[in-house]
Amino acid sequence: MTRHNPFRGFGIALATPFQTDGSIDTEALRALIESQLSGGVDFLCVLGTTAETPTLSDEEKRLVRRIALETVAGRVPLLLGAGGNCTADVCRFLREEDLSGFQGVLIVCPYYNKPSQEGLYQHFRAVCGASPLPVVLYNVPGRTGANLQPDTVLRIARDCPQAVAIKEASGRILQAEEILAAKPDGFDVLCGDDALTCAQLALGAAGVISVVGNALPYEFAELVHAAQRGELAQALELHHRFRRFYKLMMADGNPAGVKCLLALQGKALNVLRLPLVPASDATQEGIRQALDEF
Repeated sequence: MTRHNPFRGFGIALATPFQTDGSIDTEALRALIESQLSGGVDFLCVLGTTAETPTLSDEEKRLVRRIALETVAGRVPLLLGAGGNCTADVCRFLREEDLSGFQGVLIVCPYYNKPSQEGLYQHFRAVCGASPLPVVLYNVPGRTGANLQPDTVLRIARDCPQAVAIKEASGRILQAEEILAAKPDGFDVLCGDDALTCAQLALGAAGVISVVGNALPYEFAELVHAAQRGELAQALELHHRFRRFYKLMMADGNPAGVKCLLALQGKALNVLRLPLVPASDATQEGIRQALDEF
């Protein structure tokens, strides 16, 4: 098969707004998606880490999927978070669930199990064999406890044409560079860390899946698109404007930072689901000051 990655440019890891009682705020979710579409997003990642997906029931996940499909209505590609730490369950979901309207699936490295590199290779090989949609690998060792090494990524990319990209969120710029230097044609790297967006795009990454873009889509779209055009001076100028946000968004964990930022903008309530809690008072004050200056 010909490998094609539909997820390029400015992507957003969509947050899930909640009401004061903890239920999903469907009206705020629709409005949030519309603001991102108006802001210039090129694709959306639905039910990823930023969505607090581990705290959502299967019924709620289907609700979020339906709202995303209805609101986007084909205007940009949709990437669906569908990973897990049981290979058989992930494969069963991909074979049996109705994935109509989505253009690909994001599959995180199995967490908690801490598989070897061979285990990771076999997991992704099985998932790619089961998936009817293009697969984006997701490497985030800070959350999963297992780092998908460049050699393993390249092995998967060579052996599994269904794998079209990796969301590289290890924070190790040289790791992304190793993949970019030896990847097969049609396989892309997507930056998974807002702070490294400029650097990875300059090295040849195809795009980013952003957190802060939830709240500031227009400005982050400018940064990404300037870098893609090779206008690095403009991209760096925008990068420096975001500098305070990069640290604050992660100071008390994701999505505590971006939920605070969205609340300050009136786009969503500052409500998270346990075991996650809102950012500390100090972090919230820092975000408020950063937004005022921005």
